[in-house]
Amino acid sequence: MRKISYREALKEALREEMRRDPRVFLLGEDIAQFGGSYKVTQGLLDEFGPERVRNTPISEAAIVGAAVGAALTGMRPVAELMYVDFSGIAMDQIANQAAKNRYMFGGKARVPMVLRTQGGTGRSSGAQHAQSLEAWFIHIPGLKVVMPATPYDAKGLLKSAIRDDNPVIFIEHKLLYPETGEVPEEEYLVPLGVADVKRPGEDVTVVAHSRMVHLALRAADRLAAEGISCEVVDPRTLDPLDAPAILRSVEKTSRLVILQEAVAQCSFASEVAAVVAEEALDCLDAPIRRVTALDTPMPFSPKLERFVVPSEERLIAAVREVCA
Repeated sequence: MRKISYREALKEALREEMRRDPRVFLLGEDIAQFGGSYKVTQGLLDEFGPERVRNTPISEAAIVGAAVGAALTGMRPVAELMYVDFSGIAMDQIANQAAKNRYMFGGKARVPMVLRTQGGTGRSSGAQHAQSLEAWFIHIPGLKVVMPATPYDAKGLLKSAIRDDNPVIFIEHKLLYPETGEVPEEEYLVPLGVADVKRPGEDVTVVAHSRMVHLALRAADRLAAEGISCEVVDPRTLDPLDAPAILRSVEKTSRLVILQEAVAQCSFASEVAAVVAEEALDCLDAPIRRVTALDTPMPFSPKLERFVVPSEERLIAAVREVCA
């Protein structure tokens, strides 16, 4: 099977959905001629023209507000925010408009829009450009939240998100764009709300999403040399959460470590821990452990940034602890 990058997989998803459905269009800052900050939309202007690949003013509230309005009138917009950190400026449109309209109009109004953005660390972007804010959106009823880890998942999930009749927050990790992986040339979808076991194992379940999946897989290779078998579960969609898949894994391994790049308090890891504690406490042979970023704004210094975010060593130490 051919291999393409995470960036190319996203672009293919956009191109295929725009060809399939004339209601799909793109909007965001510098996404047309420039191709977006991470070049995901590069070249799409040439094929689809300025009516369907639209540059916008530097106003996140306007971008999301325009997408909400277009979705309510029957279009399927894919809006792009350069950084998830800027979503706070558009939070009224996201939380009070996009997420609420379908409920407030008794299901008669639909908001089939995707808000693409990127987050995470690794480029020394500083405290205002390197956050992991997925928990903000998970907390809002009416939104779906997707964070793909591989090119295959990125393409299949983005196509599903565009076809969904609800607002979807689609968060890409800035370090994953050049990563390559196998992606079929034929049509396929990855359904929202379905987790994937990235590595089967017997001794401990590691739940990880986005870039942390790759860190978990590397750590699992090292732990295998010690005789510890890790099962790595990637939820892929954080909301709706495939809780049954996580519970099945924990029932098999009896131990759980949750790995995420965000801080621990009121986070996705906290939600997974609560679900397992409520539904599968009797299955556990050790306390649940969370491996997360430290509770501090993200440092600009590369060395300090690496110190704050989870490392393979911290994950390995947590796995050894629960398996002792």
